[in-house]
Parts: sequence; C-alpha cells; structure tokens
Amino acid sequence: MASVHESLYFNPMMTNGVVHANVFGIKDWVTPYKIAVLVLLNEMGRTGEGAVSLMERRRLNQLLLPLLQGPDITLSKLYKLIEDSCPQLANSVQIRIKLMAEGELKDMEQFFDDLTDSFSGTEPEVHKTSVVGLFLRHMILAYSKLSFSQVFKLYTALQQYFQSGEKKAGDAEMEPAAREDGERNMEKEELDVSVREEEVSCSGPLSQKQAEFFLSQQHYLSYLNNLRVQDVFSSTHSLLHYFDRLILTGAESKSNGEEGYGRSLRYAALNLAALHCRFGHYQQAELALQEAIRIAQESNDHVCLQHCLSWLYVLGQKRSDSYVLLEHSVKKAVHFGLPYLASLGIQSLVQQRAFAGKTANKLMDALKDSDLLHWKHSLSELIDISIAQKTAIWRLYGRSTMALQQAQMLLSMNSLESVNSGVQQNNTESFAVALCHLAELHAEQGCFAAASEVLKHLKERFPPNSQHAQLWMLCDQKIQFDRAMNDGKFHLADSLVTGITALNSIEGVYRKAVVLQAQNQMSEAHKLLQKLLSYCEKLKNTEMVISVLLSVAELYWRSASPTIAMPVLLQALALSKEYRLQYLASETVLNLAFAQLILGIPEQALTLLHMAIEPILADGAILDKGRAMFLVAKCQVASAASYEPPKRAEALEAAIENLNEAKNYFAKVDCKERIRDVVYFQARLYHALGKTQERNRCAMLFRQLHQELPSHGVPLINHL
Repeated sequence: MASVHESLYFNPMMTNGVVHANVFGIKDWVTPYKIAVLVLLNEMGRTGEGAVSLMERRRLNQLLLPLLQGPDITLSKLYKLIEDSCPQLANSVQIRIKLMAEGELKDMEQFFDDLTDSFSGTEPEVHKTSVVGLFLRHMILAYSKLSFSQVFKLYTALQQYFQSGEKKAGDAEMEPAAREDGERNMEKEELDVSVREEEVSCSGPLSQKQAEFFLSQQHYLSYLNNLRVQDVFSSTHSLLHYFDRLILTGAESKSNGEEGYGRSLRYAALNLAALHCRFGHYQQAELALQEAIRIAQESNDHVCLQHCLSWLYVLGQKRSDSYVLLEHSVKKAVHFGLPYLASLGIQSLVQQRAFAGKTANKLMDALKDSDLLHWKHSLSELIDISIAQKTAIWRLYGRSTMALQQAQMLLSMNSLESVNSGVQQNNTESFAVALCHLAELHAEQGCFAAASEVLKHLKERFPPNSQHAQLWMLCDQKIQFDRAMNDGKFHLADSLVTGITALNSIEGVYRKAVVLQAQNQMSEAHKLLQKLLSYCEKLKNTEMVISVLLSVAELYWRSASPTIAMPVLLQALALSKEYRLQYLASETVLNLAFAQLILGIPEQALTLLHMAIEPILADGAILDKGRAMFLVAKCQVASAASYEPPKRAEALEAAIENLNEAKNYFAKVDCKERIRDVVYFQARLYHALGKTQERNRCAMLFRQLHQELPSHGVPLINHL
C-alpha cells in the first residue's frame, strides 16, 4: 500500500486515465496563510530523509490535506500544528517566515521564483498533477497574475499576519503554567483544522475548494446543501449525523438542561419527516412524524406539536377533510404566537379555496390579512410567497393583466433589495414561480424574445441540478411545444412530449393527445383523452378536466359530429362557472358558438360570441384573440347569406376587417396554418365582392402557405 507521502506528492490524481487538474477550484488567490503553507512545503522538500523521522513525516503528510483544503488560520495556530507533528521543522518554518516578513519585498519575489524549481529535474520533488503539485501551480499562477500594487498589498498583509502571530505567541508565553497544562490536555478534535469564525474572518473570501471543505465539515449546512441538489442519500446521512453529534456532545443539554436531549430527538424526527416528504417518501415521512408527535407530547412541547400539525396537513392535503386540520393549525399557531406558521397556514387555505372555486375578492381579503402579519413581523420570504400566490390565483381565474402586475411587483421588490444590500439573492421557489408565470405570459402575447430572456435568467439563477429547476424546465418545454404546434411542426411537438411527461405526467399525456388530434389520429386521441378525463376527475383537477372536455368536443366536431359535442361543452361550461374560471368559461362559450355555427344557426352563435369575446380580448392569449375574431368573421358571413345585396356587401366588408385583425394576431405567434385559413377565406370574400386584385393577392399568399404547410384533409370551416 502506498504511503500518505507518496499519494500526496507523486501519485497523479486520475480517474480512468484522465487527470483532474481543477481539483482546487477555478478561483483561487494568494494569501499570507498560503504563503506560510508554501514555506512549509518548501522546507519539507529541502529537509533530508535522515533529518526527519518516518513517524514525523507521516504526521506532516496527514496534516497537509486539511491545511491545503481548509480555510486560512492564524499563524500561531499554524505553528502549533506543525510543532505537534515535527518540532524541528516548525522552527525552520518560523525562521523563514520571519526573514521574509522582516526583510524586503524582493525576498518574497525570490521565494516565488524559487518555487518553480520543485518541478525541475529528472526526479522532481513534487509531481505536477499531485495534490501538492496542483496547489503549488495554482499559487505560482495566481501570484504571477498580480499587478505591482497587488503584490505590495500582499507583502504588507504578510507582515501584518506575521506580527499578529508573534504577538499571540508572546502573550501565550506570559500565561500561567496551569493554562499550558490545560492546553496540552485539549481533545484532538479541538486541535484539528476546523472552521471557526475568527479563522474565516482572517482570510476574507474563501476559494471554491475551501468553501466545499467548509460545507463538508458543517453537518446541518451539508444537509441543506444536499437537499438543494436533490441528493437523498447524502442529505439523510448529514441530517442523522448532525443530530447524533448534537446529542453525543451534549450541546443541547448545556443550554436547555436535561430536557435538551429529548428536544434533539423530537426535532430530529421532525426534520427527517420533512426530508422524506420533500423526496416523496410519504409513508416514511408519516412514520417519522408520528415519532416526533409522540416525543413532543411526552415533553409537552406545543411549538413542536404545532410544526407537526402543519406537516400532517401537507401529508394529508388530498383528503376531503384536510381543510379542517388546516384551520385548526392556523388557530393554534396564532394562539402560541407563531406568525410564520400561521401565515403559511393562511396561504395554504387560500390555495385550497381557490381550487374549490371561491370568489377572488374573498381570497384577496385573506391574503391581505396574512400580509399584515408579514409586514408586522418582517417576514420577507412570506411576502414573496404571498405575491407569487396572487400571481397564480389571477392566472387561474384568467386575469392575465393582474397576474402580470403581481409578478412584476415581486421582481421590482427584489431588485430594490439587491441594490440596497449589494448582493444577488432570493433563489426561492416563489421567485422561480413568478418568473415562470412572467415567461408564459410573454409567450402567450407573442413576445418570444422577452420570454427567452426570462428563461435565460431562470437558468442562470436556478441551475439544472438545483431544487426549483424543474419549474423553469417545464415552462420552457411548454413554450417550445406551443410554438411548434402554432408553426405546424407536429413532429417537433411530439418529440417535446417526452420531456413534458417526465416533469408533469398529466400535462404530458394531455399534450400527447393534442398532437395526435392535430395529426388526425382521432381514435388514439379519444382513448387517451377518456383515460385522462377519468384520472383527473378522481384527482379533482378541475382545470385539466375542463381542458380535456374542450379537446374531446373539438374531436367530435372535427369528426363531423357536432351534436355529440354540445353536451360535452355544456358540462365544461357548468364546471367553469362553478369554479369561477372565467377564462376557461369564455373559451368554452367560444367553442359553443362554433358548434352552433356548424349546426347552421349563425345568428345564435354571434349572440354567444358577444358574451365571450370581451374577456378574451382583454386577458386572452394572442392565439385565442385571433381565433375569436376569425369565428366572428365566419358567423358574419354565414348570417349575411339571407341579407339583401347592399346589406350583404356591408356585412362581408365588416367580416374582411375582422379577418385582417385575426391575421395580425396569428402573425404575432407565427401561426402559419391559421394564416393560411384566413387568407383562403378572404380570397373567397373578395371574389364575392368582385375585388379581383385583392382576391388574387390573397390567393397567391394562400398558395405559398399551402405549398409550405402540409394539409391534413380537415375542412377549413371545421377548424376553430
């Protein structure tokens, strides 16, 4: 087996033959502490094999890894660590640092010039790809990039570092001998190179490798970091290890008396339940929660019980009586003075009642009450959650303008915070949700460049392996899918379905059915929609149920069965009205009007359109606005068949104006297939009015689009 000395100095760091030269991170810089470590390495290379015993060299090599990877420490502590391993070498290092610090700037320059000799010769002292070799090369490269003023500042910092270390060493010599005896009996853990506030503060910002080492030593912080990157095994290990150490060291007992031991156990179980819930292990989460409740009841810990009650709701929120548990949780949280839990409970109640179809004004009043708690207790994170909640509620109810306003309010609040504090912050779920809504709202209005910019920012702020990355991934896939469908590229849309299904199975199945329907695979689409409808009805996913019903109705009239589509549309309209989903209700009315047009009653269809078109034009997507105006033009033309010639010509002129407006809407979202339908219709109307030049222009445009796009054999009049 290779010795520690050989592995540090001569074994290249390789995996499957690939040298990992970036072990110490991309960003690294020279500090006085690192110069002291370089002096230690240089002295170890200069010391002969006989001058240092084998055991001393082993201790030195074991010391090197924490010195290289850990944060900067004080010079006196560094001397102490070296002296414990090899007293002779500690004296040599102290003399070299003293000569350099009390000498001139050129002494430090000469020291760095001499470091390159470590790699020279047929048998160099240090291998270039070893741990020590990489550290030396990083330091030499970082030093060579410094300007003269930066070199001077580094030398000044080295002098201050040395003077501070000498002062502490002098103070230690003046202390009583009893203090020295006590220090000799310190436990080994206290002599290790651990991360402490005074040590971190002496070094300024940490390098990437030092930050990783810091995270690995802090067990609860390591648990949170592993939770962030979705590492279930490491996060569970770190959490259990943290509470094991907390109990064994007696840290809780010192501050909470004998009751501290039980407190650690119940909060360990509570954290474990939250961990399992985060990763979807609901059965394990329930078992851990029951354990936490049992211990908390034995200790009469009402605060812990209140947290357990909140998590009980999270685990059982699919049950019909979960709102009772939630209301009880809010009342108890207020009683025990826990504003954070009370506000979260109110937010959950609002969300639940929004899905149950409560009116928007009542929901906003409830959110206003929770906002008072936020501002009173300075709960900034919950303020963000409340605004994101409002954004989602307004979108659910079909008020895109209000949703856009709330999302921009959250962004403006956080931009002000980042300016005031001077740092980028808020990588929370609420911020990701608001940005995703913003991207989708821009895409709906045809502003794809703006939507791409928002998504680009989301990708930078929430990397793919982070906790909330799935939010923007799904948003990005949905926008790409809609664009592919608008452009008639159904094969591309079909390829995106797999990614959507991986992120949201219900959304993926629905969009698969949409693609099949667009490709005229009616029987396959119908089977898929019926299965999805049954599943969503069990889950009480009303929004998706209505969307599926609308797709089923479209499938019926495209199959020349409009009479069968009518009861399906009426069912969708009843659900939309019951749950106050205004935008879906307007879209359902639009589909009802189209069904009536196909059945030959355009006058009634036009009356229905006047009911639905206002909310669509006010808050609808650009594509839906175009569909509405196209349908109005169709109804006008169908109604004009029974008019006298002068009145008929006037109705056709009005229909052409509406078709122009519809064409402009379709052009914004690059929906060439619908533009083709519009220009075909316009050419027919211009021909009826005897306008040959306009007819030929529209006919030529239709021919160009028809050659570019495939025709699926669907009559133009049966396509909404």
